[in-house]
Amino acid sequence: MKQALLAGVVMTCLGGVAMAQPSLPRPYQHHYMEFPTLNQTGFQPDSPKIAVYAVPEDAPAGKAWPAIDWVVKDAANTVVLSGRSEPFGLNAGSGKVVYQIDFSALKTPGSGYVVGVKNGDTYKVSTPFDIRVDVYQSLKYDALAFFYHQRASVPIEAKYVGERFARPVAHEKEIVTCWGPKDYRGNDWGGCPYTLDVSKGWYDAGDHGKYVVNGGIAVWTLMNAYEGVQARGDRSFDDGRVKIPEAGNGKNDLLDEVRFEMDFLLAMQVPDGQTLTLPLGDQRKSLDKLTFTRVDASGMAHHKMHDEHWTAIPTPPHLDKEKRGLSYPSTAATLNLAATAAQCARVFKGVDDAYADRCLTAAKKAYAAAKRVPDAYAIDVLRGGGGGYGDGHLSDEFYWAAAELYATTGEAAYAEDVKASPHHLTATDFSWGKTDTLGTLTLATVDTPLRSAARQAVVARAALMRTETGGQGYHIAFNKPYVWGSTADFMNRAMLFAYAADVSGDAAYRAEAVNLMDYVLGRNPLNFSYVSGYGERAMQHPHHRFWANDGTLPPPPPGVIAGGPNQNSSDTDARARLKGCAPQTCYVDHIGSYSTNEVAVNWNAPLFWVAAWLDGTRN
Repeated sequence: MKQALLAGVVMTCLGGVAMAQPSLPRPYQHHYMEFPTLNQTGFQPDSPKIAVYAVPEDAPAGKAWPAIDWVVKDAANTVVLSGRSEPFGLNAGSGKVVYQIDFSALKTPGSGYVVGVKNGDTYKVSTPFDIRVDVYQSLKYDALAFFYHQRASVPIEAKYVGERFARPVAHEKEIVTCWGPKDYRGNDWGGCPYTLDVSKGWYDAGDHGKYVVNGGIAVWTLMNAYEGVQARGDRSFDDGRVKIPEAGNGKNDLLDEVRFEMDFLLAMQVPDGQTLTLPLGDQRKSLDKLTFTRVDASGMAHHKMHDEHWTAIPTPPHLDKEKRGLSYPSTAATLNLAATAAQCARVFKGVDDAYADRCLTAAKKAYAAAKRVPDAYAIDVLRGGGGGYGDGHLSDEFYWAAAELYATTGEAAYAEDVKASPHHLTATDFSWGKTDTLGTLTLATVDTPLRSAARQAVVARAALMRTETGGQGYHIAFNKPYVWGSTADFMNRAMLFAYAADVSGDAAYRAEAVNLMDYVLGRNPLNFSYVSGYGERAMQHPHHRFWANDGTLPPPPPGVIAGGPNQNSSDTDARARLKGCAPQTCYVDHIGSYSTNEVAVNWNAPLFWVAAWLDGTRN
């Protein structure tokens, strides 16, 4: 096909009619794209297939927009489907009038399909896409590979990731103690009279820190995916199917990746017999003059460990020369450990019983410690060097931990705590700082007397979210602010829809999960895939210290999801480019934009979960 680049548009030919296609973006480019937008990776044959076309100009007051004609052509330039769409109207998230093009009737597998919309004497054409049963197969493996790339304390070997992404061992032996004894405000915490070996685990995001509360929801999501894989008899992650050093050890490869993070989380637990001085209660209004209480900290978990100062961008981890240390224990981190260790005990039972027993012991000890010290909130000791991850509400973590322990042990005491919680059977949007729904999803998974009620709660929530789709120009169940990590909000909602589809048998919920994945992979106002390596216009310049894409350090590997649009963008690079942006367009593919373009374990985890579910439940 002959192509010529004209002012950022590729001109091709569609049956004698000129076609305009979007060109590949320049580095860091951010602008609104006036072409049909869709999932640039493709569609499963029986899935819904929707494209969205935005009218280039703003709508004059009172103007009625006409219907548009559209076609779908295959790689041989043959029209395989055509139709006509009425205007949806103004899409509030982008500020443009849009049309929705439903071509779900096309089910024939193939590559190189395009959707074209007639615009005067030309067709404006989408990026090419595939229709394949296995369209999500590579994505599920690539999204999982992200966690191997983020491993600490081991070399990332070329035989698993290729020469381009290999790197030497970094932070090989992390034997550390608490920062201090004084924090940067002058408060004297007293220090910790011990050191811990907290090697291994995953670097959290674009920095070199390792955080229990964010690692917690990420590793929970992977273990939850494993439970789903086992329930449906999916062999995708059997030993040897994933490119990691543990392949061939006789254990499921997904659990091997889980264990690498769980080993770190377990190591963050305070040893028996240790007393520490901690600021109890909500002291956020008196951070310069904290009041400390001596507590039995045995069994609690340290909140995080990271560098003393922020490293420069980029800085590969093996070149990190900063001192590293522990933040003090927090109740939030302790409950994250209790929840994930209880889940670990469940999924490793029968796989590695000794490890399962170790996890259960740690979980019970952590839960008891959290009940003994229920109000040790996370407060930063250093001025920088790591993310804050403060959380002023802990009742959701108590519910989550109790639910996991009840699901694993069946013990009445945990059941009583679950039922007494104000979050009992909550099913709503969730994140690292709002974890109650994780407990309900577990109760909907594991066979306990609460499973039926938990499933009803999940389906009810999914039904409520579905009502948002009709009012959204991009046909997504998402009518809420676009904030830091908005793409993970999409994927977490897709998880809820997947659960609802599984337990209700209603295919409409599966369609909603597909809609959310379509948005992340290109059906959005920027005509942009937020997942590296997936789509012709995909994220290339994440906020990351060793995927700098600068000619010396590599771009991100395929399968890494960017944080996405953030209408409250706070970094200099975003503010300079996004003044006055509509919520769905507040994004820039720039290494400096941590508020829109960072990557993180808790964002890639649900991307992996949803891709694995879509591939594992295909017809």
